[in-house]
Amino acid sequence: MKIFCAVTNDLSYDQRMIRICTSLAGAGHEVVLVGRRLKNSVPLIPQPFGQKRLSCFFNKGKLFYAEYNIRLLLYLLFTKMDCICAVDLDTILPCYLASKQKKIPRVYDAHELFCEMKEIVSRPAVYRFWKKIEQFAVPRFANGYTVNEPIAAIFNKEYGVHYQVIKNVPMLESQPPAMPADKKTLLYQGAVNEGRCFETLIPAMQNVNATLLIYGEGNFLQQAKQLAQQYQLTDKVIFKGNVSPAQLKAITPSAYIGINLVENNGLSNYLSLANKFFDYMHAGVPQLCVNYPAYTAINQPLPVALLTADMSAENIALQLNNLLHNEVLYQTLKTNCLQAKQLYHWQLEEKTLIPFYQKLAAPKHTILPAAVQEMIK
Repeated sequence: MKIFCAVTNDLSYDQRMIRICTSLAGAGHEVVLVGRRLKNSVPLIPQPFGQKRLSCFFNKGKLFYAEYNIRLLLYLLFTKMDCICAVDLDTILPCYLASKQKKIPRVYDAHELFCEMKEIVSRPAVYRFWKKIEQFAVPRFANGYTVNEPIAAIFNKEYGVHYQVIKNVPMLESQPPAMPADKKTLLYQGAVNEGRCFETLIPAMQNVNATLLIYGEGNFLQQAKQLAQQYQLTDKVIFKGNVSPAQLKAITPSAYIGINLVENNGLSNYLSLANKFFDYMHAGVPQLCVNYPAYTAINQPLPVALLTADMSAENIALQLNNLLHNEVLYQTLKTNCLQAKQLYHWQLEEKTLIPFYQKLAAPKHTILPAAVQEMIK
C-alpha cells in the first residue's frame, strides 16, 4: 500500500514514527510521513520513507490547529494513497474526511490519551472541544493501536474499539552500550513540558552532587531555565536543546542516571509509558521513575528503575543520592537493564505492526450470490 501518516510535529525528533515508518517501508509499503515546518526546523535527514512538511502562518493555539487541519485535509485530498494513519487526536478529523472521500482504510495511532493531558484536561472549554472530536471520530476508526494495555482498555470501554498494543521501544542493538563517563551526570530526555516535575527536580539539584543535562524543548522550557537561574544552578542544570534521535542514542549511555518523572495531573500521565523509559533501559542506564501502573508492571519482575510516588524536591534529591552512592543497588539495576531490553524491543513490536497493515492491504474478495455460485459449479 501507499500509506500516509500525519503528525503535528516537524518530523525530525519523532522516534516512534521514524521506527514505524521505517518498518512499514521495509515490509514493502510506500510510506509518507506528513508533519509541519517550523521557523527553526532543521533539514530533514533522509529516511527509507517519504517526508513532507506543511508550512503554516500560525504555530500555536487554536489558529494553528485550525490552519494545520485545513492544510492537511487539502494535501490529503489531492494526493494519491491507499491508507491514512492519524497520529493522535489533533490530526484525526482531516484523516477521517480524506479517507471517507477516497474510500480507503484509516488507522488511528494513539500515542496517549490526548484529552487527559494536563494542558487539555485543566481547561474545561478546551477539554470539551477535544472530547467531542474524540467521541465523534474514534468510534469511526475501527482499526488502531496504542502504546499500552490500559489505554487500549479505555478506548474499548468508551468507544467499543479493539486496538492493538505496539509499545514505544527502541531497536535491539547487538553491541553492548558504552560505559558511563567518569563524571556522574543525570540525563533528562524528551519534551520540556508542563507536568514533567521540573518545578521540583531543578530545586532538588541543590542537594545533589552531579550535573543534570536536559535534552529537549517544549512549552515549559523558559520556566525551567528561570528556575535554574532562581536557584543559582545554571552550572549544574544545563539545557542542551533538541538533538537528532541518532545523536541522543549516542549520548544516553554516557549518563549515570536517567530521569523519568511526570506529575499525576491527568489520566494520560498516570497511564503513560514514555519512550525514554525504554531508551534508558536499552542504554544500560538506571533511572529514577514514577511508580505509575505501566512502569510498575514492567519493573516488578526485573527492576531497571528506582520507582517513587513522591515528587517533592526533598524526596527527588534523596532518591538520586541513593542511586549515586548505593553501588549495590546501582549495579543491580544496570545488570537488569541489559536483561530486560531482550524482552522489550522494536523487533518484537514489528511482529504486531506489520501484520496489522498487511490485513488492511489484503484484497477484498467479492462474495457471489448463491445462484451464481451454483451456476459456476
